[in-house]
This record gives sequence, C-alpha cells and structure tokens, in this order.
Amino acid sequence: MRPDDVPRGEVVDRVLVPFAGTGSGEAELTFGQLGLWQSMREDMSRTVDYVAEAPPGTTVDAVADVLGFLVGRHQSLRTTLVPRADGRPPRQRVAASGEVPLLVVAAGDDDPAEVAAALSTHWQLVPFAYETEWPVRLGAVVADGAVTHVVTVILHTSIDAFGFAALVADLGARDPATGAPAGPVTGLPPLAQAAWEATPAGRRQNERSLRHLERVLRTAPAGLFGAPRYPGEPRYDLLRYRSRALRLALHAVAARERVDDSPALLTAFLVAAARVTGVNPLLTLVLVSNRFRPGYADSVSALIKVTPFLLDVAGLTVGETVRRAAGKALNAYKCAYYDAYEQDEVIARVAAERGVEFDLSCYYNDRRQRDRVHAGVPAPTANEIRAALADSELSWRPEVNIPRAKLHLCIDDPPGAVELVLSADRRYFSRDDMTALARAIEEVAVQAAIEPDTRTGVGTPIAEAVR
Repeated sequence: MRPDDVPRGEVVDRVLVPFAGTGSGEAELTFGQLGLWQSMREDMSRTVDYVAEAPPGTTVDAVADVLGFLVGRHQSLRTTLVPRADGRPPRQRVAASGEVPLLVVAAGDDDPAEVAAALSTHWQLVPFAYETEWPVRLGAVVADGAVTHVVTVILHTSIDAFGFAALVADLGARDPATGAPAGPVTGLPPLAQAAWEATPAGRRQNERSLRHLERVLRTAPAGLFGAPRYPGEPRYDLLRYRSRALRLALHAVAARERVDDSPALLTAFLVAAARVTGVNPLLTLVLVSNRFRPGYADSVSALIKVTPFLLDVAGLTVGETVRRAAGKALNAYKCAYYDAYEQDEVIARVAAERGVEFDLSCYYNDRRQRDRVHAGVPAPTANEIRAALADSELSWRPEVNIPRAKLHLCIDDPPGAVELVLSADRRYFSRDDMTALARAIEEVAVQAAIEPDTRTGVGTPIAEAVR
C-alpha cells in the first residue's frame, strides 16, 4: 500500500512543489525526536493530522504555495531520518532545498468531506519511508474545479500538537498581499536543539531528569492494574466525554487557588482513578510540552516528553490534593527533558535492584491550547457548574491511532468545554469501566470547585463504581 493509492476519489495530479530554506546538515535526534522514534519501533508511524475546509475560491496553486512556504521555512518539515547499521537510533538530516509532493484528489461523485477524511486515515495508516520521504503529506481535495479540503498528515518525529499550533500561527501571520513571513523564525529548529543537548548544560538537564525518574521508581509500586479482568487478546477502545461543567469547575479552582487549572485536572484524574480502580498511588507518565524552555515556545518541532508522576491521594481532601499536585507537578515538568534510551537504562537498573518489573502503561496528556489561567474572567458560581452537568456528552468513536496502553487519557479543549479522550485496553477496562472513570473525573473536578473539603475516598472497587 502506497500513499498515492487513495481509497476514495481519484488522484488527478501529483504536483512537485519546490522549497528552499535556511539551515541544513546532519545531527543526532533531539530528545523529543528520540522519544517518539522509540515509541514507533513496534508500532505504526505516528502522525499529527488535520483536515481543513478550504475557503471558497482556493486553488491548487495557492495550496502549493503554502506547502512550499512552510517546508522551506521550518527545518522539521524537511528532515529525513538516516538509518545506522549498528542498530542505534537514526540520525536526522535536514535538507536546504528539494521538492515535496502535493497530491490532488478529485472527489467525483463522492462527498468531498468523506474523501478528505478517507485520505487522512489512509495516510495515517501507511508508514512513512523515513529515509527517502519528506515528513509532511499534503493533499488537496477538489470538486467542480475548486479545492474544498486540505489534508495534512505530518510524521510525529517532526512535530507535535503544540508544534502544529505554532505552524498554523506562523502561516496566519504571513502577509496576505505579498506572502512574506511576519519575521524570522524564532523557535529553535531541530539542528540547534540537538547541538544544545550535546553541550554540558544539555547533559546536566538530562542527568537531572534521570535522577528524578530514579527517585520516583524507588518508591513507585511496580504493578499497575493487576491481572487482566476480561478475557481475550489485547484490544483497545476509545471514549470521548465532552463536559462544559468540567471546564467551569477547573476555572473555579484556578480562581480560588490563583494558579492555572492544570493541577486541578491532574488531581481529578488521579483521585477518580483511585476511586474507580482502587489503585493508589498510580504511577502515571505525564506528557509535557517542554515549550516553557528558552527558545522553544514557537518551535515547529517535536518537543513533547513524558515524566513520571506519583502522588498518594489517600487521607486528603480534594482541595488539599490540588495543592499538593501543583507543587509536585512543577518539579516533574522541569524533569521531562532527557535521552529516552538512557531512561530505559535507568528503568532496567532500578527494576533489577528492586527485583520487580515496572508497568509503565498509564499516560496522561493535557494537550489543551486554550487559556488555562482564566485571568480577568469571573469565576463561575456553584449553580452554574451544577447546571452544566446536564450538557455532558459521551460518545464512542473509531480512531486510526488509538494509543496501545492499558490506560491513556488525552484532554482537548473544544470551545466552552473540556473533552476527555480516554482509551484503554479492554482486557483491563470494559466500556462501563471507562464510562465510570470519565464521569468520576468530572465529579472530582466539580467537588474540587464546590466542595473542596470532600475526602478523596479512595479504594472503591471498580465494579462498585460503575454507574
């Protein structure tokens, strides 16, 4: 199966778009690239994807112009991976110029939106040719001679969700009349990141992060959710739970504690997981954007890393747990920048010394990009929060790239709400279990907002918690 073998519509052109940009050469993979490469060793090519409706009158030439502009401007989009014969991770190679294909797909009698969705799914499933293919696939779906949708699929080693937002912002800042960029690229590109990581300062950051990992592992429970509770082979399901009440509750907690709302959401997850599964403390791998680091805020690169987080929520109120989570999370975030292969060495060494095998299969990814501070906006009242509970929506949706973990929670921020994207291994969590966990997260957040003196109440068996 090749990228051009589209499942819907018909390929009517393959435009080779020239690009040229500043900076080229080879380097080791960055810490962010290395972690994502490691996650792809036994799985499909992970991607960041987006399907956009094109404004009326959009032409193929206009889409080609955007593609050439972005690939030339950002090193990460013209980076290929150079394999090594000794089995070590590949190196990255950044090209100064070249041509990147734009696939033009005619919808014909099909719905253009369905053709675009099918193309996106197809591209997510077809592995990238890391050494020879540029990491960005762009498609223009046309109907009646006009572009209706633009499909973007980018290899995850080149970008993450926050990097994609930076890419969109950079495109939006382009002069509409001349096409000139707003200014020079400000975010550190991959070659500069790799160079810094090899400096003494970069090595010290790596060592500091690995010491944090070791400290957590010294006290962490080795098991996670015990033996499988349901029969069958590994299979994964995905739930989406959209809650306006959750957003309002987090806003209220942030206003009261004078912090951003992230600790309140992390607390809601940890306490809800303890109530529903009986597991406490829960060793969780928290994904961190790393964009608070100097020069990284606007970088169009893959910077996200995981950091271990452990917090005992027993014997506390939910309000106390929020405050403890805020303090511990800040240190954990600072220690989320390291060499993934050295991380494996630390895990193996501590496991051998303790005589255990760690289960690192619980992930938490707060990927919201809207304001988490809520500055200047009046906090919602208790009645407003309670009233919003009636609007919560739950759905089950098939996904191409469901994370292969026992439990994986992503948090998104649709307008006016928070959406929990919860995936799980069905040997450990039934659909009822997953539903119970999503609702419990909402419940704990509302308690933190309205009744912060509520005890965490951990230890309820999963079967008793299902509603």
